[in-house]
Amino acid sequence: MPSVIQIKELNKGVKYMLIASFTFAIMGAFAKLSSEHMSSLEVVFFRNIAGVILIGIAVIKKPMVQNGGKPWLLFFRGFMGFSALLAFFYNIAHIPLGDAMTFSKTSPIFTAIFAWMFLDEKLSVKAWGAIGIGFVGILLITQPSGVGLSKYDLLGIFSGIGAALAYTSIRELRNYYDTRAIVLSFMGVGTIAPILLFIISPYIDLPELDFILGEFVMPQGIVWFYVLGMGIFATISQLLMTKAYGETKAGIVGAVSYSNIIFAILVGIILGDNLPNLITFLGIILIISSGIMVAKSK
Repeated sequence: MPSVIQIKELNKGVKYMLIASFTFAIMGAFAKLSSEHMSSLEVVFFRNIAGVILIGIAVIKKPMVQNGGKPWLLFFRGFMGFSALLAFFYNIAHIPLGDAMTFSKTSPIFTAIFAWMFLDEKLSVKAWGAIGIGFVGILLITQPSGVGLSKYDLLGIFSGIGAALAYTSIRELRNYYDTRAIVLSFMGVGTIAPILLFIISPYIDLPELDFILGEFVMPQGIVWFYVLGMGIFATISQLLMTKAYGETKAGIVGAVSYSNIIFAILVGIILGDNLPNLITFLGIILIISSGIMVAKSK
């Protein structure tokens, strides 16, 4: 039987992730609106620089207390988070918000696998079966044709894998770093890397790499509101996600994060997106079911 302390820790992790999932959907809405006026690379830049400023202010007011000692793992968390986010925002700009979010939220499936591989978290036979169901859901969402997966499908799957690697690393990093340092590793890389890509983009003529290249265009008028809203909700969501993964096992928290799909579909409809077709909807149901089964097995 689980102890009272274990139950409280579980409840904290679940609570943090539910709130994070909702705020992440709102962030996605602001990102989609921003993408109508700037490149995906620039959206990522503004999404992160706002977070760096907000977290920086928090650190000044209350200095971080941490042991450190894992700089390369900290950088890895930041780089994978940035790469996954770039793929995610590119999809947000080109496909319905619910579909883009569903691709991104395949991360809990991969998180459970990576937690088993790298953190020695146990997965039962039922959990493996649940993961298999999740992959069937991914196939239904991508609906590959005879020519294979589309660019959006590939970037969507990568956004899930990259995010899973970033989230799994948090389980180890939380033993060495302040939560804000972990978040800053992500937002710091996500601010510096776009600047470098802005500089080299004019010299690269490869349309197929438009998801990592872009010209910087200064926002005007209402676009500043979109950018600010995106940055604020992104920072809130990131902090809550990080705390969630620090409170409860990665597989459990990852499963709860599937609620983000529902929030994203609803927000997307408000923005004018169509409802998912029957096959895609079935895929979403399978992915959500997979997450619940993984959580139950733990």
